[in-house]
Amino acid sequence: MSRLPPYENLTPDRILDAVESCGYRCDGRLLALNSFENRVYLVYLEEQPAVVAKFYRPDRWPDAAILEEHEFALELAEREIPVVAPLVIAGRTLNEHAGYRFALYPRRPGRSPELENRDTLTWLGRFIGRIHAVGALKPFVHRPLLDAESFGKEPSRFVLENDFVPPDLRDAYHSVVDDVLERVVRSYQRAGPVKTIRLHGDCHAGNILWNEEGPHFVDLDDARTGPAMQDVWMCLSGDRRAMEAQLAAVMAGYREFCDFDPAELVLIEALRTLRMVHYAGWLARRWSDPAFPANFPFFNTQRYWQDHILSLREQAALLDEPPLELAV
Repeated sequence: MSRLPPYENLTPDRILDAVESCGYRCDGRLLALNSFENRVYLVYLEEQPAVVAKFYRPDRWPDAAILEEHEFALELAEREIPVVAPLVIAGRTLNEHAGYRFALYPRRPGRSPELENRDTLTWLGRFIGRIHAVGALKPFVHRPLLDAESFGKEPSRFVLENDFVPPDLRDAYHSVVDDVLERVVRSYQRAGPVKTIRLHGDCHAGNILWNEEGPHFVDLDDARTGPAMQDVWMCLSGDRRAMEAQLAAVMAGYREFCDFDPAELVLIEALRTLRMVHYAGWLARRWSDPAFPANFPFFNTQRYWQDHILSLREQAALLDEPPLELAV
């Protein structure tokens, strides 16, 4: 685990110099946007609209995987799907300055979608369906598969091997995470040979911005291969009855553009469980970055691990329940 701050040398002057290396003239103003995995800034330009500069975390993705993300975004944008794609500058989307890789994006302001609104969910379903119709056309080559190993077993091993769990809770965490991951594997087995496609990968409300024209999707940094349900389940919350109503609304739009395999319904709680385990592992992996202790002070405390273990035990029960029902 690296102890060197990954963005130690990314000063405001370097950020502005990087943007100007792409042929723009900055007016000196920049604003840090809400991002922890990468560093993202709104950069104001002279006599041109502001751009968003995204500086990729060193050593996270190889160039080929970043370019594959960009190609997917451009492929979607070319089909008039409202995904914010990187700007192509001098024939390329991935740039480098002072050892940092970065991309520039057009500014697309908006607000979070109202997920309690049925019409909003149906609208989102249409666009997620369109994204998946394109995502199914060809596979990713350089981006990983979302499965129990990469999103569950690997991050939980990291947490244990690097002593993040307090000693008095270590056995409890080890036991419960092994139990829920076995149940996740059984959920995948019950689903059968589910088709995997290129996904947005992190399709939560914070990555969907809404304006007067409707939704647009941002941040494909976690794009990967997996089941379609991964981009759908994050629209669902509440009790079983509420989630079934939300799912019906999403699918009313989704099925206009893409087929949906009902076998994937059994994966909803499995994918939710994997995200919970992965999130703890993500925080642990990034703990040497000074931004993480400052912004996630609740992590790596006795209370955090107690609550996390309890949440995983609750997931174990949910994983044994029948899947949500979807009206045909």
